[in-house]
Amino acid sequence: MAYKSNAPLLEKYLSLDQKGSIQAEYIWIDGSNQLRSKTRTLKEAPKSVADLPEWNFDGSSTGQSEGHDSDVLLKPVAIYADPFRKGDNILVLSETYNPDGTPNMTNYRAAALKIMEAHADAHPWFGIEQEYMLIDVETEKPYGWPKGGYPEAQGKYYCGVGAGKVFGRDIVEAHYRACLYAGVNCSGVNAEVAPGQWEYQVGPCEGITMGDDLWMSRYLLNRVAEDFSVIVSIHPKPVAGDWNGAGCHTNYSTAAMREEGGIKAIEDAINKMSLRHNEHIAVYGEDNNLRLTGRHETGHIDTFSYGVANRGASIRIPRHVSKEGKGYLEDRRPASNIDPYRVTAIIVESSLSA
Repeated sequence: MAYKSNAPLLEKYLSLDQKGSIQAEYIWIDGSNQLRSKTRTLKEAPKSVADLPEWNFDGSSTGQSEGHDSDVLLKPVAIYADPFRKGDNILVLSETYNPDGTPNMTNYRAAALKIMEAHADAHPWFGIEQEYMLIDVETEKPYGWPKGGYPEAQGKYYCGVGAGKVFGRDIVEAHYRACLYAGVNCSGVNAEVAPGQWEYQVGPCEGITMGDDLWMSRYLLNRVAEDFSVIVSIHPKPVAGDWNGAGCHTNYSTAAMREEGGIKAIEDAINKMSLRHNEHIAVYGEDNNLRLTGRHETGHIDTFSYGVANRGASIRIPRHVSKEGKGYLEDRRPASNIDPYRVTAIIVESSLSA
């Protein structure tokens, strides 16, 4: 039987006085692009991230070091309010470093931060649309799907309302509120094209904050789903066949794009990005070839294309952006399982190169 947390019983203990102590949940990305976390007690609330102590973990158990030299360091980079323990307790997003002070091989934030700092004058803004599928732990099928066979074909589920169309809204609502409480810039949610599939949007965020907020939103989603005994899948093709895949459409603009006449800066950026299509695809998610087939509202993985209001293109210029002559572009190539630090970094680097 699937385990479900006993919220009323847990609340009995969470309401106990902590006697001034703070629980800090240190969160990091492991060697398989998965999230890990562990807790330590602080004697007082930090005023900023600089007040937080560094920590360490066994990297040989997370695919980030060898057993004979297993310590990997955790360096705090961002603080969020903890919606699970509440009070003054916090979530601490951390970078991973080797004992010699160099970034761990799976620490993509460090390199991304350098790129964002180098192009800070351009004020790069991002908004990422995180698609995902809820999976039933008992049937191992998408949440809400019949135990035998398949649901009705796609069509009625996108932004759907009502039983038989929507599955898991309670999980989605809980996650949305947890994000807002934590301080993640979650800007919206909607049911997606396949049944049991959802999307939420994070942004607009400037620079490195995009990656920070998206990773924290994923942590919160997995923690919320854990309470409901439901699995979260961010695989780009969670169900084979005539079902939509899952992406992380990445909306991007610079100050020049947002100003009057910004459409020229948008087109210039797209042209520069087109020259590095293969480099982008290399960091746009594992198994993305299963999703970027040219079907189900995607462009083909081997071909770069762009167009106004074209959801079958690599990059879409929204209709209102074309009409107003300024705004942003939407890169539709990133898969749902991207590392947002790698994606935002290469977009900035390639679009703003000389």
